[in-house]
Amino acid sequence: RFHFDLKFFKRFLKILKLLFPRLKSANVLLFSLLLALVLLEQVVIYFVGLVPSKYYSVLGDKDKTAFRNHTLYALLLIVSIAFIVATEKYVMSVFHVTARKVLTLHLHKRYFHSLLYYHLNVLDDQVDNPDQRITQDVNKMCDTFSQIVAKLLVSPFTIVYYMYTTWEKTGYIGPLCVVGFFAISTVFNKFLMSAVVHLVYKQEKYEGDFRYKHMQIRSNAESVAFYRACRLEEWKTNYRLRKLIGVQQRLILKEYALNFSIQMADYLGSILSYVVLAIPIFSGVYDDLSPSDLSALISENAFVTIYLISCFTRLIDMSIQVTDIAGTAHRSVINRLMDSCLILRLHSSSEDQVHRAFSVQKLTYCAPRPDAAPLVQDLTFNFSVGDNIVITGDSGCGKSSLLRVVDALWPAKQGVVESYASHGHTGIIFLPQKALLTDGSLRQQITYPYCNQNSGAPDDVQIIQFLKDADLDHLIERTGGLDVDVDWNWHDVLSPGEMQRLSFVRLFYHAPPFAVLDESTSQVSIKMEQKLYDICRQLNITVMSVGHRDSLLAYHDLELRILGEGKWELNRLRENS
Repeated sequence: RFHFDLKFFKRFLKILKLLFPRLKSANVLLFSLLLALVLLEQVVIYFVGLVPSKYYSVLGDKDKTAFRNHTLYALLLIVSIAFIVATEKYVMSVFHVTARKVLTLHLHKRYFHSLLYYHLNVLDDQVDNPDQRITQDVNKMCDTFSQIVAKLLVSPFTIVYYMYTTWEKTGYIGPLCVVGFFAISTVFNKFLMSAVVHLVYKQEKYEGDFRYKHMQIRSNAESVAFYRACRLEEWKTNYRLRKLIGVQQRLILKEYALNFSIQMADYLGSILSYVVLAIPIFSGVYDDLSPSDLSALISENAFVTIYLISCFTRLIDMSIQVTDIAGTAHRSVINRLMDSCLILRLHSSSEDQVHRAFSVQKLTYCAPRPDAAPLVQDLTFNFSVGDNIVITGDSGCGKSSLLRVVDALWPAKQGVVESYASHGHTGIIFLPQKALLTDGSLRQQITYPYCNQNSGAPDDVQIIQFLKDADLDHLIERTGGLDVDVDWNWHDVLSPGEMQRLSFVRLFYHAPPFAVLDESTSQVSIKMEQKLYDICRQLNITVMSVGHRDSLLAYHDLELRILGEGKWELNRLRENS
């Protein structure tokens, strides 16, 4: 459970260290400007607050010249306060954007480091909806933070000043009453705030769950349609909605209590200001003043006392915004979980053995669950140049799981995987079971995952030839060229077979020494499958394939058959070609 407590302040301190890393950083300069504007606003507000009391005196004396001069002075103050407030809001917005950029870039750096995004999304169940935490929760927290933090810092100074001024005008009774009133309100609101923080956290979690369900429907709309599963998916989506609405209703009730307390403090504060002023008036302190001077004095004293109370009540009013910051800060600071996550890595050898991709020695592996039984035990083999390996076995026996282990996505229970080839065009490339296409142009699909499209790449003639070999040259005309940045979702416009063939074009483009293919030809014809493997051989790409088709045996030299119950066998199909 998450509350407005010491844990929040510790986590929030980590965020502040990221936002303000050094004195000359952009955020420090922006925040300093924002702080100066808020201070300047308080100074001008003080002079604006004294304007009515001067009007009482001028109008009471019927002084036209003083009235004209005071009106011009008041207009100048109004223009000044309008400019200051507008500039202050502008700087707040800029600070919000830069703060969001800093925090999001930091989270992206950690999120995309060492397969952490895979661990959080697939293996870890402690961090719900990492996408929402990064895209929405951080934004919400930075927005609220930019709006209130400068005002929170300035408040103690304005409170001290107006307490001193109130003391001068009303004696010790005035400040004592205001401070006592604020202390009682703060203690009462503290209990209400903690409950709101926890519900804000849960609301953001369920918002992410609800959005994810709709994203799942969008991504799998055709499959759901084939199953005619609309009623079931409607029930599941409505279930997520009911959980979200339930939390929101509870949050509304808790915020109702908090708002009631805040409004009570606001309006009681306005009455308290006159009670404080009544004490010196009824005690005869100002009996020697004329009615107009007394009215001016009451107006001036009322402003000082009311503004002191306003300084306190503004702190109370910001309670809800502070609870929003606390709730989103608990979700935004995922470093604690990130630091504790197990980052899976290969046991890499320092030997320079370019003729071998990896070596598996006495490997036992299972699904990454505490109660999972071993899929394979004591597995030993080498993936070397010229030894094309096909992995076969019944569905669910652990074929794809083996690829996850050798690629360090899953941990091994026992044994060692020694890697000699790096990921990429100079070492080994994996084609996952589900074809991955990114956003952008046709060239970007082919050059993925590299940003530099021209670094060591074949020229356009070769790319076009690879597309022709895979019967995909029509995509050039369809997209308008290799470099036209299309705005469609490639997974929606290409068939499963086209996506698999485009994955092979990507493989041919990079032409690595080794490739691991997980069911990569399951959606293409036998004839096209043969053509794709022939091109791999022509490009000297040694492959390790997972599949069910018997036709795959013709393109490989070794068969690693997983038999189930931890057993396996390795058979040579033919001598190295």
